[in-house]
Order: sequence, then C-alpha cells, then structure tokens
Amino acid sequence: MKRGFFITFEGGEGAGKSTQIHRLADRLRGAGHEVVVTREPGGSAGAEAVRHVLLSGAAEPFGPMMEAVLFAAARSDHVEQVIRPAVDRGAIVLCDRFLDSSRVYQGATSDVDPQFMVALERVAINGMMPDMTLILDLDPEEGLKRAASRRGDEIADRFEKETIEVHRKRREAYLSIANAEPDRCIVIDASGGVEQVERVIAAAVFAAIAAIDAPQQQAVAAVS
Repeated sequence: MKRGFFITFEGGEGAGKSTQIHRLADRLRGAGHEVVVTREPGGSAGAEAVRHVLLSGAAEPFGPMMEAVLFAAARSDHVEQVIRPAVDRGAIVLCDRFLDSSRVYQGATSDVDPQFMVALERVAINGMMPDMTLILDLDPEEGLKRAASRRGDEIADRFEKETIEVHRKRREAYLSIANAEPDRCIVIDASGGVEQVERVIAAAVFAAIAAIDAPQQQAVAAVS
C-alpha cells in the first residue's frame, strides 16, 4: 500500500486557507482520492481541547513560550492520532496550518528562542514533515479586511487582533521560509478571485501527485 501525501496550508489572517482547502478536497475526492481535512490548533480530540485556550487568549498572560509549548502539545496529539495514520494508509491529508505557523507566530514575531522552537518542533512532529506546503500570500491589510468580513459580529481571536506591523512581519517570515525551503513550499498569490486561486493550487497539487505516482506505476508495470 503506497504512502499518502501530506499538504499543509499556511498564510496570514484572511488569506483564504479554509476555503481553498475545501475546494481542493472536493477536486481530489472527485479524482478518486481519500482525503482527510484537518486543522491546527485542533484536529484531534486532545488538540481541540487546547484550541480554545490558545485562540481565546487565555494562555497569552503566560507568555509566548508557554503558547509555543501548548501548540506543540496539541500538534503532537494531532500528528499521532490523525495525520500519521491517514498518511500511512494512503490518504491525502490537507491541514489548515502546521509547523510553519509556530515558526512564524511564536518564533519570528514573538521572539521565542530559536533553539527552543527547533527542539519543540522536532518532538511535536516526530518526523511527520509536510510533503508540500502552500503559502497563501496576501497583503496583511487586505487579509484583515477579509477576516473581519468573515467574522461578522464575532470577536477577533488572539492573533487577528494584533497590530498591522506584526501581521507584516508574519508575511515576511512566511516568505523567508518559502525562500529557504523551495522544494517543499510554494507561494500562492491569494489576491485574486477564489476560482483563480483554486485553479493555481489544483494545478500545483495534481502535478505533484502525478510526479509521485508515475515511478510507482512504472515499478508495477515492470513487475507485471
């Protein structure tokens, strides 16, 4: 049984990650793939229990290091209970945020010690590195407008409410990650219409899947 494919979606507030994940999932299921859609913080029973604590801001008074630890604990449970089993059985996993969010939100813009972040990441993912990361890039001002429109009368969460300068630093941090890891990361211009962005994402993902499937199909043909 072939291994599955693990795709993470990253980007600032209002970039359209959730919308694009569900559109991609529909396309992949239509092509006959098993798809698991999940999110962070959350995605598993243990991680969902931590989600409210993080997004409500209840952990904020304890500082960014404590928030990083909570994210890591939630991620570890998520990886072992949901992501790894799905990938091992051959499913395509689409995850709304993963390790790069911690690198950006707790590392780059909260000044948590880099060595501490590396150690947390190593323990939390336990080798479960994404096969592909799609970074939806959008001007932070536009992203916050979209997030506010989507949110309506609800209160902005712990991270949406921060200053525009912080959001700009996060955008720069994401682009730096993409530049440092081009084999894994693809930057997607999220400023266009939903359908336009969907087509770009689908083209990149289906091309990557085809590239993986081709050698496997050739090996089967050779054996036959």
